[in-house]
Amino acid sequence: MAKKIERAELLNLRGLKEKWTTQRVVDLLIRNSLLIVILMVMVYFATQNERFASLGNLRAVLIAAAPFALIALGQTIVILTGGIDLSVGSVIALGAMTAAWLSLRLPPEQLWLAIAIAIAVGTLAGVINGLVIAYLDVPPFVATLGMLTAASGFAYVIGGGAPINGLPADFGIIANTKIFGFQLPVYVMIAFFIIMALVMRYSAFGLRVYAVGGNRTAAEVAGVNARRTLVQVYTLSGFLAGVSGVVLASRVISGPPNLGSGYELLAIAAVVIGGASLMGGRGTVWGTFLGLIIIQTLKNGLDIMVVPAYWQNVINGAVIISAVAVDVWANRRRTR
Repeated sequence: MAKKIERAELLNLRGLKEKWTTQRVVDLLIRNSLLIVILMVMVYFATQNERFASLGNLRAVLIAAAPFALIALGQTIVILTGGIDLSVGSVIALGAMTAAWLSLRLPPEQLWLAIAIAIAVGTLAGVINGLVIAYLDVPPFVATLGMLTAASGFAYVIGGGAPINGLPADFGIIANTKIFGFQLPVYVMIAFFIIMALVMRYSAFGLRVYAVGGNRTAAEVAGVNARRTLVQVYTLSGFLAGVSGVVLASRVISGPPNLGSGYELLAIAAVVIGGASLMGGRGTVWGTFLGLIIIQTLKNGLDIMVVPAYWQNVINGAVIISAVAVDVWANRRRTR
């Protein structure tokens, strides 16, 4: 009898061990699902077209990702507070038009001033968003939607309804200068991601952002100034959009008033695919980076395979929905 009990306990322990091991494997796959998806996408496109795996194509992916990366980074911080910034695309256009307009009117040696003012204009748009949301309690969706319309209108006003062309050649140096084979914006992208990853992980600002997004009331009870944090977050988003606008205008050496149209949706997609919760309080800078790489790699591979743009939109939409579905499933699984 004792031997039967001992054998039953042994089988039970073995079953628990196997279940625990399976659980660990599943959890590991979920935590690294983005990396797995990236590798699968890369392997597939590399087998379909040898151009995909070339160094030149890698360079193209990173260059295309750089301007999106900046606004996706700002969108990450905003979404972590439980908000959203729909205005970044129009703020890009506003910053680009401001830089282009000033570069034609200032002496060549003061090109830096045109760039600084353009970034400041983007930052000001972010400050206005933050103040309206934090102190007037206007929902982020409504406030930033209003800024989207206003900034787009101002961008067209600056150019008189037309693009600004004929910019000085020096203006193109910002985006087209190469260092070790990669354009300067690629290094700017990497630097901003590293800095913000460190800030969000180790600084008091990062803790406040997560606290406000997790539970604003509890954060305020703990002494966090939630209103000031929200203003800082939207200001940062506007600043990054201004920088992105200058980079994009420098790439084409002109100021199109519709520059950045739809970029806000791609930025939000990168953040969501990266695992951030639209409810706030959960997400990482590196997750956004991986989400951005997935989007750009997918777009690049589909372009190489000459997939029509309308099918690309269908595929991108399916990827976004799948990413959100997996995220919801993983959250439910964790709370069981």
